[in-house]
Amino acid sequence: MASGFFAVLDDIASLMDDVAVTTKIAATKTVGILGDDLAVNAEKATGFIASRELPVLWAITKGSLLNKLIIVPVALLLSAFFPAAINVLLVLGGVYLAYEGVEKIIEFLFHRSKSVHTVVFTEEKAKIKAAVTTDFILSIEIVIIALGEVAEQSLPIQILSVSAVAVLATIGVYGIVALIVRTDDAGLRLIKSSGSKSLFISKLGLLLVRALPVVIKVLAVVGTLALVLVSGGIFTHHIGFLHHLVPGVPAIFKEITAGLGIGLLAVGVMTTGRKIRELI
Repeated sequence: MASGFFAVLDDIASLMDDVAVTTKIAATKTVGILGDDLAVNAEKATGFIASRELPVLWAITKGSLLNKLIIVPVALLLSAFFPAAINVLLVLGGVYLAYEGVEKIIEFLFHRSKSVHTVVFTEEKAKIKAAVTTDFILSIEIVIIALGEVAEQSLPIQILSVSAVAVLATIGVYGIVALIVRTDDAGLRLIKSSGSKSLFISKLGLLLVRALPVVIKVLAVVGTLALVLVSGGIFTHHIGFLHHLVPGVPAIFKEITAGLGIGLLAVGVMTTGRKIRELI
């Protein structure tokens, strides 16, 4: 009986070792998309009044966990029984990301007079919903990439490895976002605690306070570019025609062009649809 118990423990330990190795490999492959995920979601989680930053971020984080709770089992089932559907879902998700990225660019170029305070106070739920929706699309990409790296492994290893990557991605991304959005509060505390005792601490606190608006602006730009690049990457890798089109052109130019082109098309379709509904 004892030998059987220890044999089970040995099997579990062996499984955990395999899961650790495959999770590390899968996580490494998703680093690029995680960087894009961080930039996009950090930009979406900022712009609220200080008292609402963490509650809003927690709401987005819960939405992200729910997204992955849905995506992981669906991805595993599709991979096993209907793998062709994964490409279709990725492309449709890419269209949404391209649409959102191009819409942000158009808004910046032609509609920059919109009041930030109006967005903060009247559209908090809308921003949370938009952030969770974007997270859903990016999460699909993360899960699919992770699943592709462990596709040859046994089903238990696939389930545990992909689930681990999904949870670590959420904790890592939104943990860093939380640190970013609270940078100014940390700076203010340093300024108050230093008083006249430490000029260095006071200047460090002031630097943190002044740095946050700059960081937010940079993240807004990086997040928008990330939406275009991620969507373009999906299109060029999962649409055969685009993948083989102009082979001599560097991949990044093809991705930017594909993301902007399909994003403009999506914005045009959505704008036309809204105008038709208004006329009706």
